Amino acid sequence: MSRLQVVSGKGGTGKTTVAAALALALAREGKRTLVVEVEGRQGLAQLFGAEALPYEERKIAVAPGGSGEVFALAIDAERALLDYLQMFYKLGSAGRALKKLGAIDFATTIAPGLRDVLLTGKACEAVRRKDKAGRFVYDHVIMDAPPTGRITRFLNVNDEVAGLARFGPIHNQAQAVMKVLKSPETAVHLVTLLEEMPVQETADGIAELREAGLPVGRVVVNMVRPHHLDEDTLRTAAEDHRAGVAQALSRAGLGGARRGGLAERLVDPLLAQAAEHAGRVELERAQRTVLAGLNLPTYELPLLGAGMDLAGLYELAKELRKQSVAE
Repeated sequence: MSRLQVVSGKGGTGKTTVAAALALALAREGKRTLVVEVEGRQGLAQLFGAEALPYEERKIAVAPGGSGEVFALAIDAERALLDYLQMFYKLGSAGRALKKLGAIDFATTIAPGLRDVLLTGKACEAVRRKDKAGRFVYDHVIMDAPPTGRITRFLNVNDEVAGLARFGPIHNQAQAVMKVLKSPETAVHLVTLLEEMPVQETADGIAELREAGLPVGRVVVNMVRPHHLDEDTLRTAAEDHRAGVAQALSRAGLGGARRGGLAERLVDPLLAQAAEHAGRVELERAQRTVLAGLNLPTYELPLLGAGMDLAGLYELAKELRKQSVAE
């Protein structure tokens, strides 16, 4: 299993939720995971029911069973640049003075490629970091990355900084980052729903990642709803068993089954809902066919209802473990 797991997806597909659940799923049997946020939305803190994450790695949850730990980090580009200036140029208080003058914000705003180097670089540093005994500090690092439409450009930082620096510390940092991002240590997972637009964006994103030489991992189909009826069942109910449906409703205490009775009047609305459900089943079947054509392994996560809380994250983590997330 790759040590850096990058999670992207079209907006609204639940990529932050999937990243958090993946961190919990991988933090098992004494393992330590770090889940990293790079967009400044504090979505991880909300999911874990914690206060806003500072610019430091903080333990945020214990994995199922109590033996693994999940840490979280919200990367701030300005703070990362200060770290960078201190690391390579030993600016110290001079760097802090630049921040007060607005120079740091100015630099990261006019040079978005530099911002991406800083954000990805911080995650890659966590992947490579070892303790005094020579062991990796984190077994896995999970990055809650930008949406699918921007993920390839965000990760392909080597091309982004080509116009900024062709040599020197910035160039070397970008090269070191790309060495991790294009290695077997990394896998980029894309989160989708069984809907036409997210699936198409997922297919486009995978094509772009492959063209850039970035390692594609799995497709995560999120918020999967259960199937109650298929078209054959619906057709049988509509054509042959209208009276039977009405009688069943009547036996359940929902009024009379004869024409004009309450149970009889409920049949058409119920069949309309069944038709809508069957239509959705057919649409989802078509989207599954598209995803199968991508030739990638998939995870499927269920729809848990409105909203998401820590209990929901643990449930999704359990589902991921069932699907052999660690393989």
